[in-house]
Amino acid sequence: MRLSKRLELLLSFVEPESRVADVGTDHGFIPVELVRRGIAYKAIAMDVRPGPLLRAREHIRQAGFWERIETRLGDGVERLSSGEADTVVIAGMGGQLVIHILENGRRLWGDVRHWILSPQSEIDKVRRFLYDSGFALTREDMVEDEGKYYTVMDAVYGGEGPGEGKALTEAEYLYGPKLIGERNQVLMEFLVREERQLLGILKGLEGKEGEKVESRREELGRKVEGIRYLLNPGNTPGMEGKDKRQL
Repeated sequence: MRLSKRLELLLSFVEPESRVADVGTDHGFIPVELVRRGIAYKAIAMDVRPGPLLRAREHIRQAGFWERIETRLGDGVERLSSGEADTVVIAGMGGQLVIHILENGRRLWGDVRHWILSPQSEIDKVRRFLYDSGFALTREDMVEDEGKYYTVMDAVYGGEGPGEGKALTEAEYLYGPKLIGERNQVLMEFLVREERQLLGILKGLEGKEGEKVESRREELGRKVEGIRYLLNPGNTPGMEGKDKRQL
């Protein structure tokens, strides 16, 4: 079976011999491929909706892994017991929902070694929640898949990682401390696209007046400056003497 680049990236974050719970499993592609490839011997496919779970069960049956992949209907990790999984995958949903699932699964934070997360939106809020709650991001990566950009992160509760012992900048919350530090190539491509889109919005504001318009123009200008600094650190006009923590 050929997976999307997004799912392939998610699989690459799972360590061999892991016991995996896939939250919001949908078709069950992740647990099936983890077992098929020998990365996980057993897995748990979980979803809050009966329809997707039925599709996952059929896919699991067709793959011949019915005895190795268990399916559970429930909200987030509410039906996951302590010690059943050392890795939890939460992907394909909005950032607020990811935070909701993590908050409700607080009892499992210390038991699960790896929380592999791929929020579809509000990634900065997810990162902020993780750091405020005592998690560290030990790995981050990005992929472009059919014109869309996806971020995958490995959060470890109480672990050491980028940002450990210091507050993050706004840019690090938005784009990821590890990705920025490594100058991740896909992130750089994403930032170029973001700059182009912001400049397009600014162009659309030309000739317009008013307090709200001017405030919006200043906000967009700051974002463009910040992105240009990340693309060319130390070589962006207008950034001299400014507090980089505001980027």
